[in-house]
Amino acid sequence: MKILMWLMLLISIIVMALTIILNLISKKSFYDREKGSPFECGFDPKTSARLPFSLHFFLIAIIFLIFDVEISLLLPLIMILKFSNIFNYSIITISFILILLIGLYHEWNQGALNWTN
Repeated sequence: MKILMWLMLLISIIVMALTIILNLISKKSFYDREKGSPFECGFDPKTSARLPFSLHFFLIAIIFLIFDVEISLLLPLIMILKFSNIFNYSIITISFILILLIGLYHEWNQGALNWTN
């Protein structure tokens, strides 16, 4: 069993080494100006195609992910309702939603939701 494990390790190292060597000596490794340039219907691009990513889109995506995860954390609370009393369930749910609303208010005050900047 131990020999089989070492044999599999050796074969995987040989395959990795061959892949790296073939990649280094392949003909595609040289820099091609046409392949490195952005394609815009056969013409040279009028503006830079590699503009930095807008921070507003990134912040909105992060806020969306936070509220998406919030939904996945709230769904098990419905199943807990069967086994716990209503007072504990209410306190946990209200505190969870309150923390999220405070975070949303903070984002709003910091200007993360303003698109006119």
